[in-house]
Amino acid sequence: MDDINEEKYERAKKLIKSEKEWYSHFFAYIFFCTMEQLFYAGIFDEGMFTSYIPLWVRFVTPILWGIALLLHWLYVFKGIRFNGFYKNWEQRKIKEYMEKEEEDYIDNRVLKE
Repeated sequence: MDDINEEKYERAKKLIKSEKEWYSHFFAYIFFCTMEQLFYAGIFDEGMFTSYIPLWVRFVTPILWGIALLLHWLYVFKGIRFNGFYKNWEQRKIKEYMEKEEEDYIDNRVLKE
């Protein structure tokens, strides 16, 4: 029974760590996107350099990073995993390498005899 509680504790600890990482990601997003928008508004250089930057450039970082933040949120809080293909591929490759190694071992034994 103690092992079950320890497993639950480790799982809960891992979930809390994931949530903390997401909140760190979120606050970094807010800070850097705010600073970037202030930079594009010309607050830091009085508009000397940023007046030549096209308007659409202002929105590329917040939109792309926002999509990444949304995917991170789905992964942490909703439990949606995006690595189904990768896990299946990984399992297939492990099985393939194990079978190949076994065949090589058998072939080497036959050659030695």
